[in-house]
Amino acid sequence: MRGEGKPQRPRLPEWLKVRVRAGGAREEVAGILRDLRLNTVCSGALCPNLGECFCSGTATFLIMGGSCTRNCRFCAIDHSPHPALPEEDEAERLAEAAARLRLHYVVVTSVTRDDLPDGGAHCFAEVIEALHRRLPEAGVEVLTPDFNCDREAIASVLAARPTVFNHNVETVERLSGEIRTRATYRKSLEVLRLAHEIGGGIPVKSGIMLGLGERDEEVVQTLKDLRGAGVSIVTIGQYLPPSAQHWPLDRFVTPEEFARFGRIAEELGFSAVASSPLVRSSYHAGELHKKGESGS
Repeated sequence: MRGEGKPQRPRLPEWLKVRVRAGGAREEVAGILRDLRLNTVCSGALCPNLGECFCSGTATFLIMGGSCTRNCRFCAIDHSPHPALPEEDEAERLAEAAARLRLHYVVVTSVTRDDLPDGGAHCFAEVIEALHRRLPEAGVEVLTPDFNCDREAIASVLAARPTVFNHNVETVERLSGEIRTRATYRKSLEVLRLAHEIGGGIPVKSGIMLGLGERDEEVVQTLKDLRGAGVSIVTIGQYLPPSAQHWPLDRFVTPEEFARFGRIAEELGFSAVASSPLVRSSYHAGELHKKGESGS
């Protein structure tokens, strides 16, 4: 198997070393999440920014359980072909957590649920509606799976009026089939195109990881494809393998290279771009949305 025998994670360069932050705010976030039995992608996906976000009172909520029906080779989320059914009161518990944390911008993502008839689209809609009721002034960004490119499922999420609709293409087309399970590059582009087409002006966002073995020209083509699908906000960050069993790291991309890709994305017409090693899909999502609004 590719990568067999390699250490779990190569030594990080200085620009990827994150100081672990502790304190009352971080403990408050963790306590609220435990109290309300909520998952976050921050912990589940081993995000390097967890300390910073928790200490600033923010978290990206992970709905529909902590196990995914797919088993993509880049992802740290647990896999199960038969996860438990989503809990009926999850939307209200999530809205309660957002209120306790006094959030002005809420990011909601999920595991992929191919076992549900609509892929869990109704769960996203319920969460958006619950947040609108509890925090009417707050922005709500959703980072969704592909829902098997079901137009009705995508439309039902958009009908709940999220502030931003996000779906990640993850990597370049050549590598997509090797690292993703069931998802395809073209299917993701179609999801984004449909969201742009039927969203009534809701900004569409996507993200890619670098360091999986992609070539520079493939990154540029991916950015062109995303822009052509109607994506206006894009994130570009460094891939870090969660373990030796995951897709192996090809290289650490330098901050200068990230800056260059960011400039290319801006030249292609994206209204907001975040491109640096520590960028993740939901990192500083509220600020990126504001930038997109001012740049559109």
